[in-house]
Amino acid sequence: MRILVVDDEAEIADLIELYLQNEGFEIQKCYNGTDAGRLIENEEFDLAVLDVMLPGIDGFTLCSRIREKHKYPVIMLTAKTSYIDRISGLSLGADDYVTKPFNPLELVARVKAQIRRYHQYNTAEQTSDFIEISGLEMNIADHSCRLYGESIAFTPTEFKILWLLCENAGKAVSTEEIFESVWGEDYLDSNNTVMVHIRRIREKMHEKPKNPKFIKTVWGVGYKIEKE
Repeated sequence: MRILVVDDEAEIADLIELYLQNEGFEIQKCYNGTDAGRLIENEEFDLAVLDVMLPGIDGFTLCSRIREKHKYPVIMLTAKTSYIDRISGLSLGADDYVTKPFNPLELVARVKAQIRRYHQYNTAEQTSDFIEISGLEMNIADHSCRLYGESIAFTPTEFKILWLLCENAGKAVSTEEIFESVWGEDYLDSNNTVMVHIRRIREKMHEKPKNPKFIKTVWGVGYKIEKE
């Protein structure tokens, strides 16, 4: 498994590299966004860990470039405690974020969870690996999604959220259930991660914010997709 680690603080990048190498991962490390941008264009990875504030090209831009052509998970590192950086990163297609200072063991756990989730939803054996609802087609075998015949590129996290809603078509799925199923962590009331991802999914599906056709908001509960 190859992981791209990008942080302009050498001590942090080196520490992340050490911990991930101890888990058997192959690490490609960069101290600036410019070098990382070239690697993203020319090499394949299984996951990227990106600092937000970088010289040359910032982490948000790198995340956007990854999403233009790759589906592997992205974890953002931010030194800021405000939700602005978190929402920005998630909106651009990041799958998770870690706030500095962080426990290296927590980062390792998040890396493992994202890679496990990504490969599970690309190779998992399911009783049904295809769902079709009102022109929306999802195939878990090749991680593909089409809406009225047009392909949509979802991140692994976005795909899993949409798949969960489609599996439960006609039922309201709570925000808590979505979060705990997709991220595998306990849900906190102040957590708006699911909302940000739902907004991103709707944007990719060209949904009208005030009157979405597919993903309906069930106020006070969560979200649902109507059956045909």
